[in-house]
Amino acid sequence: MLTEMILDRGAVRRIVTRVAAAVDADLEGKRPVFICVLKGAVFFYAQLLQALTRSVETDFVQLSSYGATTETSGTVTLVKDITLDIADKDVYIVEDIVDTGLTLTDLLALMRVRHPRSIKVVALLSKPSRRKVAVPVDFLGLEIPDRFVVGFGLDFAEHFRNLPEIWEYRPEPEER
Repeated sequence: MLTEMILDRGAVRRIVTRVAAAVDADLEGKRPVFICVLKGAVFFYAQLLQALTRSVETDFVQLSSYGATTETSGTVTLVKDITLDIADKDVYIVEDIVDTGLTLTDLLALMRVRHPRSIKVVALLSKPSRRKVAVPVDFLGLEIPDRFVVGFGLDFAEHFRNLPEIWEYRPEPEER
């Protein structure tokens, strides 16, 4: 059940605008490729890219580690790989939320073997209290406490992604 709104539409929009301005300033002289981590980051990704003033290449990667629970399985599976050649390009990985860091660690390793010139992480949300491994977050929208959140791309078992706000979600006892 949705228990509390964490960020309303206006707050989400302001965060995206602020992050986009910081990223845009970083693009000078670069050959940027923006990689969206599906499915959760797609709403953030779309609004972020629309706010940029420079042309960028875009691609998508899909990883899975949650399934239909509120806890990560600890096992990261590559579902869809990128199709662009990122060698000697500046890669910006766009994430919805950085939680334990396990998924991002695996994704960064996967990207590094393709020899990009640089890799930066852009995340809408971060839960540092849940980190199991240290990971870089170069551009961050907001740190949040250890609460399971849905909306604006974030989901529980594929539900609630379409909400324009971000909410705390607590599963009903039969969903756990």
